[in-house]
Amino acid sequence: MRIRLLALAVTIVVAGLPGATAAFSQTAAPTRRPDVIYVPTPEAVVEAMLQVANVTKNDVVYDLGCGDGRIPVTAAKKYGARGVCFDIDPERIKEANENVAKNNVGNLVRVVHADLFEQDLSGASVITLYLLPSLNVKLMPKLMKECKPGTRIVSHAFDMGDWKPEKELDVDGRKVYFWTIPKK
Repeated sequence: MRIRLLALAVTIVVAGLPGATAAFSQTAAPTRRPDVIYVPTPEAVVEAMLQVANVTKNDVVYDLGCGDGRIPVTAAKKYGARGVCFDIDPERIKEANENVAKNNVGNLVRVVHADLFEQDLSGASVITLYLLPSLNVKLMPKLMKECKPGTRIVSHAFDMGDWKPEKELDVDGRKVYFWTIPKK
């Protein structure tokens, strides 16, 4: 009980410091649980996703629900692209940070512990997904609103409901779907 009171007192004092409110709001961890279980995307599918999106060194790849960060890490290593890994699960964030460090791409790839539905997606030129169909459909209005025309969207395994893909690949029995955000 004393430790909790001490922690509360310290929090109140620190929160009163100039700029503390902004700092707390920027680092607040997501409060809800992941919507999906983590299943790694096979390397052959990662390669196909990056190829169908025509990733280059000029791209910024956002991986929504990044898991261990393998897609942005591969985009950085193979194409020189910058990347941002978003995940709500602290264990995945730990794994993604370890993967970034192990592959020496910390200068190109950033890992963010966050709820993908609360992030600004406007900085991406490519967005990769391995979510459930219902989450893809829920995400679609956000993609249309925030992403610039021409932003490429690639999904492993699941489509986006009524939004028909421009390309659909079969990679070792797994589906990859590709769309481009249209002009507004």
